[in-house]
This record gives sequence, structure tokens and C-alpha cells, in this order.
Amino acid sequence: MPSEAKSNRLLSIGIGGAAVMAVCCFTPALVVLLAAVGLSSIVGAWMDFILLPALVCFLGLVVFALVLRGKAKAEAGEEPS
Repeated sequence: MPSEAKSNRLLSIGIGGAAVMAVCCFTPALVVLLAAVGLSSIVGAWMDFILLPALVCFLGLVVFALVLRGKAKAEAGEEPS
């Protein structure tokens, strides 16, 4: 039995994670941060192997949360008030 509060929390985590991953994928923000802490050696091809799958996972979490939200609203609509 999905709850709307659970789907709202999953949705906010998914959107937040996807936003962070998108910023790290499409801007040099992560490159600058890693260089600042001395970890610029992992910037090469390794970032794409981690960031792009993480972005896909967070976007999948957003879709899952939207499906849960739809089920919760459908169940709430079926119950008498």
C-alpha cells in the first residue's frame, strides 16, 4: 500500500540526485571540486562510468516515485471519505 508521503520523499530524493548528477555531468563543477581536494587524477574517463549510470538511476527513482504517487492517489480516491 503506497503512501503519498513515501512517494513525495522518493520524488524529492530522485529530483535532487538527478539535479546534482546533471550539474556534475554537464559542467566542470566536479572537476574543479576534485582538483581543489587533490583528487584530479580520477577525473579522466572514470567519472563517466560513475556519473552517467547514477544519473540514470536517479531518473529511474523519479519515475518510480511518480508511479507510487499515482497509485496512492488512486487508492485514496477509491476509499470513501
